[in-house]
Amino acid sequence: MSYILFDDVARKSLKPFTYIRPVCDIRIGILTIREKWEKYLGETTSTLTEEYLSNKYPIIFADSMTLINGSVCPTPKLVEAVNNLSVNQVLVCNDNIIAMSKTREDFISEGDDIEKIEIEEDFIKLNNVWDIYVYNDKAIREDFELLTKGRTSQPLSSTNRLINPENIFVEEGASVECACLNAKNGPIYIGKNAEIMEGAVVRGPFAMGEHAVLKLNAKIYGATTLGPYAKVGGELDSVVIFGYSNKAHDGFIGHSVIGEWCNLGADTNASNLKNTYDEVRLYDIEKNTFVPTGQVFCGTIFGDHSKCGINVMFNTGTVVGISSNIYGAGYQRNFIPSFAWGGTNVGLKLYELDKAMEVSERMMQRRGLVMSDEDKKILQHIFNQTLKNKKLR
Repeated sequence: MSYILFDDVARKSLKPFTYIRPVCDIRIGILTIREKWEKYLGETTSTLTEEYLSNKYPIIFADSMTLINGSVCPTPKLVEAVNNLSVNQVLVCNDNIIAMSKTREDFISEGDDIEKIEIEEDFIKLNNVWDIYVYNDKAIREDFELLTKGRTSQPLSSTNRLINPENIFVEEGASVECACLNAKNGPIYIGKNAEIMEGAVVRGPFAMGEHAVLKLNAKIYGATTLGPYAKVGGELDSVVIFGYSNKAHDGFIGHSVIGEWCNLGADTNASNLKNTYDEVRLYDIEKNTFVPTGQVFCGTIFGDHSKCGINVMFNTGTVVGISSNIYGAGYQRNFIPSFAWGGTNVGLKLYELDKAMEVSERMMQRRGLVMSDEDKKILQHIFNQTLKNKKLR
């Protein structure tokens, strides 16, 4: 049996994050969607995604294959239904295809003799970039239950102030001193070898991946995820950081999503609410226009490998593409395309690929990692698309 996570049409609306990854490798809650499915199934998965991503994320064929929608977060009921599928059956919930079972022959020939199996269940499905922070509260709670059920937390030092400690789970090697952890409104998960420094104040739900760092006097209002190796300071509310990114200093970020390998300079601030309290419209990269979000709170969507300098200000509902470098005074424009260099007061110009790649490689080397050839080819593809679409002016 081979389990394959496939991208559905949602990947178009989940840019910039799906520029460099399949939908299933988006982090929401504690885990990525792929990690959730693999934890439930007890099996590894492969991926059906865009051709330019397929060298890094290959598909693995087998005589019997179960294809699972990579934008759907699993629940115990969904997993049971997926495991009960017979060949040429498709699992559907609320008009969404959840999974289908096929033989290798049927997959290659695109046979359509399919029996529909309907199910009713409440689950998270990502359709838009703002869904990542909107559903993060629920996702943290579900992942907390999945990861901690039947296990015992590591003890916390007596220097900490704990509220509802039974709702706090600390993995091996984590360090927390002189912090206030309030799990009254939601669970707090502290990953392996993560660190919370002195003076930090945290309200759940909150999650830290392995080796993540929450810095001195940081303030977390809840529904926030720090991915593996992220370093964060200042003030955060309802933010998802995928991993390996830095927002190490003071400044407010709210109702936002930040990709991997990003760096936000000291006193970076992102507005998440209009003074008029109007619904926020957000730039849809695929549609090349601003679209309604249905949200009053919406901050910044910050693509992988992008950076910003000190004191940068992002207006409500700002989208930043892949591998951009932003600096300068004044509010930045609401859409900054991939491979942009500059800012509002100096203008934007093309961030040449060799220079952008050099910076990304240098950042990865600081974490003891080397950029793979596959990653370089992916960035090359995105750069070529940026030139083709003439997003910079």
